[in-house]
Amino acid sequence: MATQVTTAGQVVSVDEFAYPKGIWSWLTTVDHKRIGILYLITSLSFFVIGGIEALLIRIQLAQPDSTFVSGETYNQLFTMHGTTMIFLAVMPLSAAFFNLLVPLMIGARDVAFPRLNAFSYWVFLFGAILINLGWLHGAAPDAGWFAYANLTSVEYSAGQNVDYWVVGIQVLGLSSLASAFNFLVTIINMRAPGMTMMRMPVFIWMTLIVAVLLVMAFPALTVGVTLLMFDRWFDTLFFVPEANGQPLLWQHLFWVFGHPEVYILILPAMGIVSDVLPTFSKKPLFGYTAVVFAGVAIAALGFSVWAHHMFTVGMGPVPNSVFSIATMLIALPTGIKIFNWIGTMWGGDLEFKTPMLMAIGFVSMFIIGGISGVMHASPPVDSQQQDSYFVVAHFHYVLFGGSIFGLFAGVYYWWPKFFGRMLNEGLGKAQFWLMIIGFNATFFPMHWLGVIGMPRRVYTYPDSVNWEFWNLFTTIGAFVIALAVAVFIVNAITSLRKPQDAPDDPWDGATLEWATSSPPPPYNFAEVPTVNSNIPLWVEKYPEVYGHEPDFRETAPPADEQPDVDHGIETHHDDHHHDIHMPNASYWPLVVAIGLLLGFSGFIYTFALTFIGAAVLLIGIYGWALEPAFGEPDHLY
Repeated sequence: MATQVTTAGQVVSVDEFAYPKGIWSWLTTVDHKRIGILYLITSLSFFVIGGIEALLIRIQLAQPDSTFVSGETYNQLFTMHGTTMIFLAVMPLSAAFFNLLVPLMIGARDVAFPRLNAFSYWVFLFGAILINLGWLHGAAPDAGWFAYANLTSVEYSAGQNVDYWVVGIQVLGLSSLASAFNFLVTIINMRAPGMTMMRMPVFIWMTLIVAVLLVMAFPALTVGVTLLMFDRWFDTLFFVPEANGQPLLWQHLFWVFGHPEVYILILPAMGIVSDVLPTFSKKPLFGYTAVVFAGVAIAALGFSVWAHHMFTVGMGPVPNSVFSIATMLIALPTGIKIFNWIGTMWGGDLEFKTPMLMAIGFVSMFIIGGISGVMHASPPVDSQQQDSYFVVAHFHYVLFGGSIFGLFAGVYYWWPKFFGRMLNEGLGKAQFWLMIIGFNATFFPMHWLGVIGMPRRVYTYPDSVNWEFWNLFTTIGAFVIALAVAVFIVNAITSLRKPQDAPDDPWDGATLEWATSSPPPPYNFAEVPTVNSNIPLWVEKYPEVYGHEPDFRETAPPADEQPDVDHGIETHHDDHHHDIHMPNASYWPLVVAIGLLLGFSGFIYTFALTFIGAAVLLIGIYGWALEPAFGEPDHLY
């Protein structure tokens, strides 16, 4: 046993919780931080893959009448680019931060269901692999990431291209739902003593809202994909108009999911920025309560605007008016957040480190995307811009200018906490300036291309339409973005190769994750904190500024009043020490995920695989159910 001394003077005995070594330890880990690192590496890898797909698209469009790729390959590229960036890059990158930060920021030792957490990662990984397997057979998905009926019917897509998309999305949906339920329970039930809902960091609030959105929105997509699966494999006719099926039913089901999905992608970045800006402005977030309730309002209104994607399908003036008004209303809580972020910086002692630059980039680029989004709230304007490159510019300003800049702010901000090493500040700033210049050079001219008539999803164009200059310009901008990402990769690899040099609190942070070591121990906190503010570390470090409140460690319950529990937000004490029990490593989540992979693969290759997968799944569930969740501390791995 090793001992630690807390700031309250208590001697705490804890087991030697060293991270296990070797590949097997990663295959069986249930530690939320290691799972977060797996999500981080995987999602960044797919971000690079999606970027390569984008570069191939831009090379094809750089010149008129290009033959760089065929029309068929181009359809696969733009479908997989959208699918990869949304489902395999931005969503799991947000999940990486959920895993890395949520228990630490709420003062817990782990998530509520550690093995379910591991399961959600493996299911995500296998779903990502499955949806990309089509590339090996020349049959990558090619109907667009939105998979509109009846382009996806057997009549128009007779190959297996759409099949890979269908099974991949089904598997990825299971991962997202498992993760969402886990974080809902974790945030609601496992907050440290004293952490009321209105003392939670804004990032935790955004995580909670995203989890609710996933639980409520993903079933609509699941239903739609299941109906599509039956149409393709079992000859049903849900989306076939000749048999009284409804192609527009798919659009409604998809966008009931698809528009909340926009906020699933952007709200984590909003949470990150709401924690980064105060740190580097040296003042608390302006209007904390307003920012929280604005996030709740965005989530609620997000379910009332889906049909603004369908203004041109002939719904009629009344539905168009209702969804137009709702779309305009959703700009209000977004504007509240923007003004509060600006208010946080106003009068602050600004420090322009890389995370701060990325956060400012998020705010400025998201404003541009939001303004063009409000334009689309008007049905006449939307009818003019529908399916043009103006729309491509708009959603990239929201999802790249917003989500990606915000997520990179989080990467630079929390990298030292989880890897124990600082990223190079010079390379970080070089990445930021390359990325913001390349981003605007790529996507701002697309507004003009859309206005002068260039439609989306065309793989070539004649030289008589005067689109060639701005297409070449945007292609050059895309390669500047690629250079920025290359700078980050060099920065990350260089950081990981050097000795650990990060202090526990390199940025003078205000939230609980900075109260533990860098990187944190497997148990996060030797002693579960009690908090009295939404900026507990600043209250402790600067009582003359924020008013003296009891220290979050000084106010821990007396040792003899803490119950004996193996996992949760409290630990067992005797007079001088306590043992910390953490969940056992387990390979059963991996086994269950393999069963799901085989089961769904059978719909593409042979149904024999489906039966094998079902057997593996049942064995895995049985083993999972009978496996002890906790063991003696010296038998953790």
